[in-house]
This record gives sequence, C-alpha cells and structure tokens, in this order.
Amino acid sequence: MWTLSGRGWWRGRALAAWAPGAAHRGLPGPPRPTTRQAAPGSRAPNRLSSSAERQEKIDMSRFPVENIRNFSIIAHVDHGKSTLADRLLELTGTIDKTKNNKQVLDKLQVERERGITVKAQTASLFYNHEGKQYLLNLIDTPGHVDFSYEVSRSLSACQGVLLVVDANEGIQAQTVANFFLAFEAQLSVIPVINKIDLKNADPERVGKQIEKVFDIPSDECIKISAKLGTNVESVLQAVIERIPPPKVHRKNPLRALVFDSTFDQYRGVIANVALFDGVVSKGDKVVSAHTQKTYDVNEVGILNPNEQQTHKLYAGQVGYLIAGMKDVTEAQIGDTLYLHKQPVEPLPGFKSAKPMVFAGMYPVDQSEYNNLKSAVDKLTLNDSSVTVHRDSSLALGAGWRLGFLGLLHMEVFNQRLEQEYNASVILTTPTVPYKAVLSSAKLIKEYREKEITIINPAQFPDKSKVTEYLEPVVLGTIITPDEYTGKIMMLCQARRAVEKDMMFIDQNRVMLKYLFPLNEIVVDFYDSLKSLSSGYASFDYEDAGYQTADLVKMDILLNGNLVEELVTVIHKDKAHSVGKAICERLKDSLPRQLFEIAVQAAVGSKIIARETVKAYRKNVLAKCYGGDITRKMKLLRRQAEGKKKLRKVGNVEVPKDAFIKVLKKQSDK
Repeated sequence: MWTLSGRGWWRGRALAAWAPGAAHRGLPGPPRPTTRQAAPGSRAPNRLSSSAERQEKIDMSRFPVENIRNFSIIAHVDHGKSTLADRLLELTGTIDKTKNNKQVLDKLQVERERGITVKAQTASLFYNHEGKQYLLNLIDTPGHVDFSYEVSRSLSACQGVLLVVDANEGIQAQTVANFFLAFEAQLSVIPVINKIDLKNADPERVGKQIEKVFDIPSDECIKISAKLGTNVESVLQAVIERIPPPKVHRKNPLRALVFDSTFDQYRGVIANVALFDGVVSKGDKVVSAHTQKTYDVNEVGILNPNEQQTHKLYAGQVGYLIAGMKDVTEAQIGDTLYLHKQPVEPLPGFKSAKPMVFAGMYPVDQSEYNNLKSAVDKLTLNDSSVTVHRDSSLALGAGWRLGFLGLLHMEVFNQRLEQEYNASVILTTPTVPYKAVLSSAKLIKEYREKEITIINPAQFPDKSKVTEYLEPVVLGTIITPDEYTGKIMMLCQARRAVEKDMMFIDQNRVMLKYLFPLNEIVVDFYDSLKSLSSGYASFDYEDAGYQTADLVKMDILLNGNLVEELVTVIHKDKAHSVGKAICERLKDSLPRQLFEIAVQAAVGSKIIARETVKAYRKNVLAKCYGGDITRKMKLLRRQAEGKKKLRKVGNVEVPKDAFIKVLKKQSDK
C-alpha cells in the first residue's frame, strides 16, 4: 500500500491516466517541457538565445560597397535634425511608426531635458530602391557651437551630408560653420529646407539664401516637413543618387577608425568604428595602433539604432565593436584598429579639440575624490573634447582643471556627472587660456620656454616678470535681421570687438563678422545677443589666435583674506566695473554672520571696489527704558568690541551657490 501527498498525488494520477491508447480516448497528453523544465537533450528556448539567433541572421556581406551610403545630418540648433532622423528611421522600418517617436536618437537625460542634441548618434538603415537593397549609415549630430567637435568627428566616417535649413528662420550662423566643415572635408552636400508646413515658411527665400551664401543652385534643395513626413522619401532617394559610396578595399588587411566610444560597466568599452579596409568578425585578434595592446573581439554589430549583433563587419560599414577593453584610457577616439600580425599604416585620426574655457572642478567632499575621478574618466571617454589636468586648491582640496569648448559644454558636462554618475561637484569661475612673454633669461630657464600659457588665474605672473601679455581672440559670425544691426554693433563695441566684414545675405538679413577677445564673449555674450535681437540673431565663432592686451590680475578679499577660487584675469579698462559687480554679487549671495564682512576687489595692493555685509546684531538697548545716554553708549561699545574680536577669529566660508551666482557678469546696460 502506498500514498502520494500534495503535488506528487496529482502527478501520479496524470501519469497513470496517460496509458498507451489514451490519446484516442481524448485524454490530454503529458505537459510540454517549459523553459524551466526542458525535455532531455533539448535546449531550453529562453528569450535571450532566441533574440540572439534573430540578431545573428543579419548577414552584412549582402551589401556590396556600391550599395552603402554613409551620411550625417548637420544644421543650426533647432532646425529639425533629430526630427528628420526619426522620419528616416520610420520610413526604412527601423523603428515602429508611433506618435511617441520624438528625437529617438537623443538618448541622454540631459538631451531630453534641454531639447538639444549633445552626442552624435549612429543608426544603420536598410532601404530598397529600384530593386536593390541599400545600407544607409546615418549619423545625427549636435547643432550648438560648443559641440562642433562632435560634428567634425562624425564627418570623418561619412561621404556626404544633409544640410538642414529652417524654412522660417533661414540660414543661421551654425549653418554656415557646419557647411564649411563639410566643404573642407570634401563631402557631397544635399541642402534640405525643413518646416515648410509652418505658417510663415518661405522656402523660396531660403533657397535663394543657400544659392548666394553656399553657391548651391536653389533647384537642388529638397523641400520637406520632417514633422508631418511630407516629401521625406525624396531625401532617401537623393542620398542614394547624390552621395558616392565609400572608397574602400575589402581584400586589404583590416583598418578600422574608432570615432566614438562609451563605457559599459559589464562589457567594458564599446567602440563605434568605421571600417576603411578589410573585414572584422567575432573571435578575431585586433591591435590598437595607439597602445599596441592586443584584444579578442567578443562582439561586432550595427546600431539599428540599438545594438544588433552581426556575423561580421565589412569595409565601408559603420558599427560597434566590443573587444574586452576594461580600462577607459585604452579606447582613444581617433585610434586605428588592425588585425594581429597584419600591421597597417594608421589612419590620420582627429585634430585634438582646442579648449576655449577652463574651470576648476572639485568634489564637495574630499572623501568622494576617487569616485569622482572614476566618473570623470568614464565621461571623458564618451566626450573626448574635454581636457583634464590635476589641480589643487587651499580652500577646496584636490581636484582638476578641465578645458571645455564653451560654457554650455561645461554646464552639460556638469549635469551629466550629476545625472549619470550621481556626483556633486564645485565648479570655479570659467577662464580662458592667456599667454605671457617672459622678460629675463633666468625666468625663461626656469619655465623652459619664453612664452608660457596660463590656464589658472592664480598662477598669473606679475607685470615685472613679463614683457607683454597675450589674450586669445576669436572670429565671430553674427546673422541677424537688419533692424537689430545698430544695437548689436553697440554690444560688440562694448565687448572690445573689431568689425571685419558686413554682408547682406538677402533683403532683410545681415551677416556681421567681428574679431572678439574670447574672455568678453565666453560667459554671457550669447544671452545678451539673444535678448537684444528678440531671439532672432544667431552666433558662431572660430579660433583666431592671440593678440597683445593690457591685462591685470584681480583678487577678491573677504576680511582681508584672499579667495583663490574667485581670482580673475581682466582687461585693465574693465577692472573697476567688473570688480564692483563681483563685490555686489558676493554681498547678495554671502550669508550674514555675527560679525561684519568686508568684500573687496584688489589689483595688486590697490583696492578698487568694496562692499560690506552687515553683521547680525542683537538689540542690546532693549532693556533700557529711557535713562542716561552714557549707559546706552557703554552697552553699544561693548557689543562693538565683541564683534571686532569675532571678526578676528571668525572664518568666512563661501557657499557653493555663491560661486555660481558670481560667474554671471552684470547685464549690459
């Protein structure tokens, strides 16, 4: 006699019921093996392996070189690059067509919040045209001047560009800058006039502007509305007809250019590569031309726009490669990868980005230094235009001096640190790199060069040691409706700018070119320009070398103690107004103490501006009801002596938000 309890009893019933011949009696068969309980000898069909099998099906060899097109979308800020990219992804079936497709390629939180593109993003599209299947590699690029390095890097992996221009706003400053980047790289340019659905759109006027400024016939312009999808199909046809296929050789040994990279904490460095020669597949041994280290390729694939594995990548294609690089310093952007024991001539790579703005970065708490160092390393891998130098400050401890391409770039970098790595930092006043020509042979021997570059204002040499100071200058391009020209010229003159050129690009739009000292435009020139022109003027600049200038170092003192983080280098003519503005800002932002705080701006030993933060005072006369004046005077004198004593021993700490408030200049009157 035997019994089965619980589940075993039911199982016994089920097995007993399933006897030979039970099937024809209409009884159900035994339960099928599930993913957890696989049949003996069979593989559990879990979701991961099935998706991997589906991904493996993409065979990249069916795209010969003549059926490949690599192109970028370039434009001014907010002219519809990412929206056009969404429509192209939908048209080619890369993403499903839904109402939620808004800036699909803008994946970063900072991009979503600010509504701007910060990182160039890649996507591979498959498109049938006249019976042939084409592989189109699209790179969506940022539009702001601070991220022009992303644009120039993206163009190295392309043979042509779509130059998108807003049908309402017309050609803007960054449109001109991006066109010349593509023109210098000798790429095919397809002009696209977007937003023709707007009420005030004037595509004919914009077509004439393109013809006048870029010398491209207006009948070559494709008029579309990316938002509504009007005429977008003709953009894909133009890409196939007007952009040449890449000039590559698949039979040659592998040569792959790393044009971008990201760090994944589980898989290591993911490198975005453009293949110029040869083939790469999983299991190959590749060597980095920069570090000479050998790696095993774990995975190759295309971005569609998410990662999709392939068997191989062939010359002319753009994709990603994971090769077990665990250290962020190993994947240098601009590096060349080649097969082990098949060395090749490295590709030219990229011109290193030239930082325009420097700022000190320090952890709020020194115990967070190592975590912040790791976060900065990972973020600079993804944003290679940031330069990093070790630095330390008496007040803020160990940190770094970081070089950025502009103030927005600095803000976005700081925001990404907070959002992606949960790191809070203190950023000091942004400064520009100055140069000083040393006067004596002894100093030249000490510094080992006659002309020194100063990126930290605290290290600015004294006037007695140098023959002349040099400041960086930039060539700025401003495009504006002509009714604002007078106001903008006055703004430029107030910023010590020199006019170089003025040209009407149509009946009511002017292009102005000015030579600006960089420190005059770096903080808030763009804001002032936008407010003067009701938001219509656009601005772009490029490096134009150095010029001699009468510069002084201005110190900020709190109760006679130097605040190293607020030291600034300023033109002599502007020292008084800037010093006064900083003192006023500090007065408003410093918390009051039990003692008086003197906020002073000094050039050398001369005090040029002063503000006073009044002390908190207890009303010591509250207990005196009338009475003799000498009694009151005695109490007030005693209080004053106590405050004086406190002032000697009391420390004034400048809070983090006070630093940030002091950064912005006084608004121009």
